[in-house]
Amino acid sequence: MPAIAGVLEQRLGSLSLPLAVVLPGGRRLGRKDAAVTLRLNDLSPLVHLVTGEVGKVGQDYVEGKVDLDGGMRELMAAAAELMPGDPTRPGGAAPAPLAWVRQAALMARSRLRHRPETDAEQVQFHYDVSDDFYALWLDPRRVYSCAYFHDPAMSIADAQTAKLEHICAKLMLKEGDRFLDIGAGWGGLLLFAAENYGVRAQGITLSKNQHAHVNKLIAERGLAGRVRMDLIDYRHLDESEPYDRIASVGMFEHVGRARLPEYFAKIHRLLKPGGLLLNHGITSGGTRNHQLGSGLGDFIERYIFPGGELEHVSHVLEQTADAGLEPVDVESLRPHYAKTLWAWSDALEAQLGTARTLTTDTVLRAYRLYLAGSAMCFERAWLSLYQMLCARHTGDVDSGPMRGAQSVFPFNRGYMYPQR
Repeated sequence: MPAIAGVLEQRLGSLSLPLAVVLPGGRRLGRKDAAVTLRLNDLSPLVHLVTGEVGKVGQDYVEGKVDLDGGMRELMAAAAELMPGDPTRPGGAAPAPLAWVRQAALMARSRLRHRPETDAEQVQFHYDVSDDFYALWLDPRRVYSCAYFHDPAMSIADAQTAKLEHICAKLMLKEGDRFLDIGAGWGGLLLFAAENYGVRAQGITLSKNQHAHVNKLIAERGLAGRVRMDLIDYRHLDESEPYDRIASVGMFEHVGRARLPEYFAKIHRLLKPGGLLLNHGITSGGTRNHQLGSGLGDFIERYIFPGGELEHVSHVLEQTADAGLEPVDVESLRPHYAKTLWAWSDALEAQLGTARTLTTDTVLRAYRLYLAGSAMCFERAWLSLYQMLCARHTGDVDSGPMRGAQSVFPFNRGYMYPQR
């Protein structure tokens, strides 16, 4: 261990942001004025620090093998430097036969763990932690997805309202539309669309907590009969009366690589000809990336989103097109999600005392790293976020001034950006 400690001390000395490590016996590595100090209660994290296995260091922290003194922003700046390279670029490509075998194994695993019963368990693992815990650091609507900062100075609450407006504008919602929100969360978009655009709205979730919360809000706001929230898997939705508009926000990350074709095929059947889908979700980062996530994948899988699989945007667009849904507008909100996650992280860090009364120490440790670590990944383009607007065409030719050009959506993007 002395040799390993020596190697780590050299690495710590090369960091642009001072980081210190205190070993179980009290020996301190790194500068005394370090912004962040990791206190090791076990020697096993020492190897993970030397090899730059940041995800495993995160597991060590959640399991109590490491304690932390300092801010999360400073910790993530140091963590990014400790990593051995860009996680979106694998070290080397496998020979073609082995690559095919690996891909087949990944698809088989994905299909096995994304069945209705397992998806329900995985969603409830994440979302049914504690409503009060989420309320502590989310905005008042509890919108748990990337906000839209059309003005960088906006508060997180205002940016989430702007995101809801942005989605509704893209979908061109109007009074009387049948609107489906797949994975409706705590009802932010569902209720906003109903109250501001007059749609007949249906939301679905697999979270028992969210289902109960949204139905309570529907009753309190007098929306019964026009808005409903169902505890149901998307695969079991009735297709006999298709929807005018569908939104899927922060949900398709849970679908699984092997299930994406049937997911988008199901949406195609649920959508009326001439209807629009807004698919908003996290994708893997980089310009060419065929991995199922980022460098923090194992940590996220174990403590945050079991079963989560992230696809590159190029593959997602291929899947929507194969299902008969034409991508008509694609917008990256990657920088917006970095800002969103830091807002959540800062809010949680400011209320750690209260948080400890609402959940377990293990969950709190995991979420501290998850929020800050994800913010770092979005900042560095190791993860990305896209809104993909897709149309199911009617088959008719437009008879308006742009006859023959298109028939489902406006001829320019002005309708997405109302004057503010």
